Amino acid sequence: MGARIRSYLLLGTLSIILVYVGSLFGNDGMIIAFLIALFMNLISYFAGDKIVLAVTRAVKVPEDRMPYLHRIVAEVSIAAGIPKPEIYIVPSHSPNAFATGRDPHHSSIAFTQGILDLLNENELKGVIAHEISHIKNRDVLIATISATIASAITMIARMIQIAAMFGGGRDSERGGNIFSVFAMLAFVLLMPIVAALINLAISRNREYLADETGAKLIHNPFALANALRKLARGVSEMPMNNVNPSTSHLFIVNPFSAKTFLTLFSTHPPVEERIRRLEMMGF
Repeated sequence: MGARIRSYLLLGTLSIILVYVGSLFGNDGMIIAFLIALFMNLISYFAGDKIVLAVTRAVKVPEDRMPYLHRIVAEVSIAAGIPKPEIYIVPSHSPNAFATGRDPHHSSIAFTQGILDLLNENELKGVIAHEISHIKNRDVLIATISATIASAITMIARMIQIAAMFGGGRDSERGGNIFSVFAMLAFVLLMPIVAALINLAISRNREYLADETGAKLIHNPFALANALRKLARGVSEMPMNNVNPSTSHLFIVNPFSAKTFLTLFSTHPPVEERIRRLEMMGF
């Protein structure tokens, strides 16, 4: 429950920031920015799965081609009480997987060829349980809400920045409130960064929650822990450098080399911490 509560608290914090930043520009500016952000993220919510699958060159796999993979996904889906997702294969030797889709009735799981070659059946089941947990927990919806609010905060901050710059010129000619203008500019520059960090924190919390939920689904936290060890090593040796950074949060482990991004700005929590938490479950 801890990760779920933290996610909701962070969403609440984003909402408070949105209201406060919007109040500085007025209700009209807040509403316009929010509606623009909402429109952009609704497109992502309803069509994002098709876009991501197309961009990653994922190919839908019929049941007669990979019956063992369909069997494992079906078993875990039944345990989770959701419809069996569609299964796709990404033609990449970098080991990874991701789930996408706006709800359990419109969902898919994509596996790279690399992850199928690397993991044994037990470890693969742990990964599948993690991805199905994302679907069951409706993490795409949570991510869309947080991205909408963060985007709106950024847009409003840009509006305030422009207004302050134009207003600042008139004040400075009168020897007026230059300090307050600079303070306002510093504030609106900082707020989008804060919003982005909270958005990333929500993403990391959902990863912890999916790990925990997945482990409970199959009654085996060690399957995913062992898989994460192999995946972290595999990605470090063969990162997916052709992946769009905007989709990196979907993958079970960061598809890029660990050296590419600072931990603070990572969409994923440290693999070592995820493994530690799973092994502490120990049932």
